[in-house]
Amino acid sequence: MKQMRRMQPANAARATTILIALAAAVLPRLAGALEFPLSPDTEVVGAVQTIEAAHEDTFVRLARRYDVGFEELRQANPDVDPWLPGEGTEIVIPTQFVLPRAERRGIVVNVPELRLYYFPESGDRVITHPISIGKQDWATPYGRTSIVRKAVDPSWYPPASVRQEHAERNDILPSVVPPGPDNPLGTRALYLGIPGYLLHGTNKPYGLGMRVTHGCIRMFPEDVESLFEVVGVGTSVALVNQPYKLGWGEDGLYLEAHRPLDEDIEEGSWSATELTRVFVGATQLRQTNNMHWRNAETVMHASAGIPRFVSIEPMQVLPPLRTAESAIADQQMADQSVPGASMEPDGLETLDAQ
Repeated sequence: MKQMRRMQPANAARATTILIALAAAVLPRLAGALEFPLSPDTEVVGAVQTIEAAHEDTFVRLARRYDVGFEELRQANPDVDPWLPGEGTEIVIPTQFVLPRAERRGIVVNVPELRLYYFPESGDRVITHPISIGKQDWATPYGRTSIVRKAVDPSWYPPASVRQEHAERNDILPSVVPPGPDNPLGTRALYLGIPGYLLHGTNKPYGLGMRVTHGCIRMFPEDVESLFEVVGVGTSVALVNQPYKLGWGEDGLYLEAHRPLDEDIEEGSWSATELTRVFVGATQLRQTNNMHWRNAETVMHASAGIPRFVSIEPMQVLPPLRTAESAIADQQMADQSVPGASMEPDGLETLDAQ
């Protein structure tokens, strides 16, 4: 499988202007948490939605409205400008999911998917939220832990390494940031058993669904407040690394593929061999050889984050899918012929408080 790398965005000045405007804007929330009924055999939940963009829509606004992440929207709509989709443009809202292959207990965070799943003790439903995770040099860890402490209106104690990083940008952080609008933890914090890591809200919700934190897991304010009310100290938390998820729908196997994290790609740890691994995991209890491997490889390469049917009958071979990288490359070529034209905005690295 080809190695896939994110292209670096350009035009920091334009991005800064956009993000300042978004920070001051009121971003209405029109939909609640994504909650789905669950049975022991359920492996695929939800349904993909398609909407028409309004004139004022951006991916930032749509992400908040539909409880999806910015990168999820980008991957599902590689040919659409995330900042100016245009009135009437069809937008795919990726609200269908193959559930992670993990114990359905407490919280499961699928790090490369940038998504959290909560399985209540009743076992009859699953609730899912988009998240932000750690930047490459501040990676969110994997493993099993639990919630060890909860806090309303937490204070933030930035570690020395974070204070030094900010100081290098002439942004001097205090040793303690008290609760309030300047606190990057937002109004709720769930502390993990891994020292220094927590699930928390944010005072910058427009950065949700990207790799922008110092390793912690960031959520929309309304999402973390909802989760805070239903989980207690001792709740299990599993942090897993599953960019490719294969599960059974009513009519066969569905594959949902996300780009592996950059550090995993660089190590060469993700290849077609991983497809064999997820196939074995999905067919341990339900034996079949009815998977269209060529179609599955196509879905893996596209990494659009949308479950695609990959059983053999009665479907045709899938055409190659567009990736976000190929769409950006095409736009780059077009921009070369337009003086002053630019790619998507830069500056998202300013959303890295915690």
